[in-house]
Amino acid sequence: MKLDALLTSAGINIGLCVFFISLYSVVRKQPSNLYVYFGRSTLTQERKKSNDSFKIGRILPTPAWILEAWGPTEDEILASVGLDAVVFLRMIVFSIRIFSIAFLICMFGVLPLNYYGQEMTHNRMARESLEVFTIVNVKEGSQWLWFHCLALHIISFSACTLLYFEYQRISKLRLDHVIACPPKLSHFTILVRSIPRLEDMPRDDAIKVFFITYHGMSYLSHQRIYQSGAFHKFMTNAEKLCRKFVPLRALSFNFKRIPAINRCGLCGGTSRSYDLHDNAFDIEERRTPLSCSGSGQREEDSSAALVFFKTRYAAVVASRVLQSSNPMLWVTDLAPEPDDLLWSNLSIPYRQLWIRRLSIVVATILFLFLFLIPVTFVQGLTQLDTLQQKLPFLRGILTKKYMIQLVTGYLPSVILLVFFYSVPPIMMLFSTVEGAISRSGRKKSACCKVLYFTIWNVFFVNVLSASVIHQLMFISQPKDIPFVLARTLPGQATFFITYVLTSGWTSLCAELVQCFSLTYNLLQKHVFRKKADDPNKVPTFPYHTEVPRVLLFGLLGFTCSILAPLILPFLMVYFSLGYLVYRNQMLNVYRTKYESGGQLWPVVHNTTIFSLVLAQIIALGVFGLKKSTVASGFMIPLVIFTLLFHEYCRKRFLPIFKKFSAQALVEMDRQDEMSGKMEEIHKLLQSAYCQTATIHEDELVDGCSREDN
Repeated sequence: MKLDALLTSAGINIGLCVFFISLYSVVRKQPSNLYVYFGRSTLTQERKKSNDSFKIGRILPTPAWILEAWGPTEDEILASVGLDAVVFLRMIVFSIRIFSIAFLICMFGVLPLNYYGQEMTHNRMARESLEVFTIVNVKEGSQWLWFHCLALHIISFSACTLLYFEYQRISKLRLDHVIACPPKLSHFTILVRSIPRLEDMPRDDAIKVFFITYHGMSYLSHQRIYQSGAFHKFMTNAEKLCRKFVPLRALSFNFKRIPAINRCGLCGGTSRSYDLHDNAFDIEERRTPLSCSGSGQREEDSSAALVFFKTRYAAVVASRVLQSSNPMLWVTDLAPEPDDLLWSNLSIPYRQLWIRRLSIVVATILFLFLFLIPVTFVQGLTQLDTLQQKLPFLRGILTKKYMIQLVTGYLPSVILLVFFYSVPPIMMLFSTVEGAISRSGRKKSACCKVLYFTIWNVFFVNVLSASVIHQLMFISQPKDIPFVLARTLPGQATFFITYVLTSGWTSLCAELVQCFSLTYNLLQKHVFRKKADDPNKVPTFPYHTEVPRVLLFGLLGFTCSILAPLILPFLMVYFSLGYLVYRNQMLNVYRTKYESGGQLWPVVHNTTIFSLVLAQIIALGVFGLKKSTVASGFMIPLVIFTLLFHEYCRKRFLPIFKKFSAQALVEMDRQDEMSGKMEEIHKLLQSAYCQTATIHEDELVDGCSREDN
């Protein structure tokens, strides 16, 4: 690829970014879009609905949103949005810091060495091939390769140092989150599955007898979990119908006849529309909700239950110990918070879970390899010679300069991005079928699946040849992995730069505009004449799509830093813009209905270590191909040091994210008993976990709740 093709892609994406940012700064000011761009702050009553009177400032683009997003401190974000949001923002801050160091070293040290690595006459800058900016342009046995080795050592040590302090800081935030937050009902509750059926007593009595016998001093009560039977499905459908008709009473229709000139005749009424009159049968919330009509008594039996304990310490101990000599009976685990529970998955038989997980692993692998088809097609677009041989009719079109720049510089990343939009919903569905018991757990599982999928298809498959047979050979010969990656990665660095432009810059600016939510809001209000301002439709933050994207760009930055440092300026712009955009979205758009308490940080740490080790292995292969034995020899201790650092962090910090300390739990129990809060917590436990009041939401979304999308 020539430099002018890269500049063409950059120009197109910069134009799109300017358009999206300007559009956002205008549409966010319109009162009709309040719930689109200020859903969270409206729910928390931090922003009141503005006056509908017209002002000229509403149609002029302004940068006011940048100042609003930059203003709140980390403590304020932690208090209002939650720990998961802080962890996500700390991930971006870490990326900005480490790639700032890499930018200074590689752009002013490595890039000139790559450019002048061969004794050659350079063309005009715009006509230069991008390979002259990569390590491919450095001649074999060059004495300057030691500087590439030194640069990677500095980047690796800096990354490990920053990772250590980030892990330490976030671990402290998690401990404070557990201790200082208001009492969490999940700390007193465990989920019991695979409860055996006894012939001489009902299952309710069996649960009570078992826990009184073995946890008599700490057992408080329990609540059965029911499966959804035919009667419950009938009640759910009836309630769905009610939910559609309740808003029509006062929100969906205008009670005055509207002239035909204001209606299109297809989606609204005409001037001869019937007048609407109040019905004597008024559907009011005064009636007992259908979900609490006692249908639970008619539901099918289930071998799961929620068991409540008097203290946190007793609940944690009961969730960790083996309850029976048969590990497949009386299986216990800590329960999620009431808003976080995925009720539809709690009644899945425990013996069925391993089959589900194995099936999902197989389905994920099949989907991963099926995705090779679009990726291989995209790879072909970057190789014009091969493309013209396979499709002769393109030879006339691809002789034009602007078409070559468009096809090689912009089109591949756009096509790949379009295909990747189908991945997160499918992975969310897989995580639901897998049997996750909480929404946050489902989102974390989907996040990991999307991350593995993205790294494989965007990085490894694109780095290798477009031939699927060659990719299978790559898997069958693992000893050649460093040399295969070292030989092919510099040539694909230009594609990764355009991918950062398309999937990074443009996607971030499109995230600001909220294209889908804005379109839905306009259709509801101006076409279907309905009020779309429903607080229940305010989404939660899509960690399962954004975390993998940020980590993928981190992987590209580490692996390309010394091989193709031209990618670093584009990554710096992405992370800086992302910090502002994500702060704005978390503070204004997305609500925090549930969270995992910072559970995503170990995923971030593990992926960063993987990226560092992969970059070091690829550099080892590059130095071997360049016949620099000294540089190759210094890479092996660096890989060992990075792995030892990872093992230390795993022993030092990871248990904080996996377990609760007895010291903290006992201290919280004592404080609540002394202050008299414990009795209030016990009373709240009896009503907080209400299955019939919340199970409808799980069923209405067919396994993937709307706030997860």
